[in-house]
Amino acid sequence: MTKVEIISGFLGAGKTTLIKKLLKEAFAGEQVVLIENEFGEIGIDGGFMKEAGIQITEMNSGCICCSLVGDFGTALKEVIETYAPDRILIEPSGVGKLSDVAKAVRGVAQSTQVELSSSVTVVDGLKCRMYMKNFGEFFNNQVEYAGTIVISRTQKMSEEKLAACVAMLREKNEKATIITTPWEELSGEQILAAMQHQDLIMKEELEEMHEHEHHHDHDDECGCGHDHEHDHDHHHHHADEIFSSWGQETPKKYSEEQLRDILKKLSDDDECGIILRAKGILPCTDGTWIHFDMVPEEFEIRRGAADYTGRLCVIGSHLNEDELQKLFELA
Repeated sequence: MTKVEIISGFLGAGKTTLIKKLLKEAFAGEQVVLIENEFGEIGIDGGFMKEAGIQITEMNSGCICCSLVGDFGTALKEVIETYAPDRILIEPSGVGKLSDVAKAVRGVAQSTQVELSSSVTVVDGLKCRMYMKNFGEFFNNQVEYAGTIVISRTQKMSEEKLAACVAMLREKNEKATIITTPWEELSGEQILAAMQHQDLIMKEELEEMHEHEHHHDHDDECGCGHDHEHDHDHHHHHADEIFSSWGQETPKKYSEEQLRDILKKLSDDDECGIILRAKGILPCTDGTWIHFDMVPEEFEIRRGAADYTGRLCVIGSHLNEDELQKLFELA
């Protein structure tokens, strides 16, 4: 029986970091396959994960839940037949709805030797309030359907801020295990134990919830509750109606200083749109390669492995592509 762990979380919450920790400390010695569902033209995380020797299938697609319910089932079965893994980690796009991913896995489980072992949501503690307010439909769905919520960046939060964040999450999900201890103080095994214990409890309830929710599903819909022909329900959006992404491949070399200025500008003003996430792998003027990662108000630049060419991807709302071209000096 192949176990499936879904590790979801809003853009830039730290899903990749958590996955790397689990791979290293909790799943060592197991045959693991990672399936990523990237929102954006250019999948960057594949480059970070290849270093960990993980098999990756990237699915870049706008309408996330539809691609999931469609080819996702096929992809999942194919992965199981080809690799017969002990465990499959699914990292849905940062703007994917966890309920859709869980539903798709359960669909496959009816005919394949696979079980949904846990559904985890990583929440950036510092941005929780802002995301809930501005992107509630997507952010809240990930919180509501999680068996375990892992709060990232808690080491940067005061006790009051953390308590307020937990209270906000509890309003959306009374039952989930919420991990508030900074990750570096926990082992991968401890995190996995919390994930699995909680998900046993959640499983039955979620199934009941789904039965209740999806009794009105029709065969002509893709299962995301979104009728493509005539959508009367204006509260239910597709990720690609709200978010967009801009990606480029470029051989252009950047100095670290130059990149710092670009990321600071992306983070500080909204000339390029509301930027929620930027990441990339670029050649540096000093001959090394720079990997960068940005979420609102903070970014990280580090040295890393080379790629076949420079790649960058920006995700957000109301993106201004001309300004982005200019900012990265690609115009």
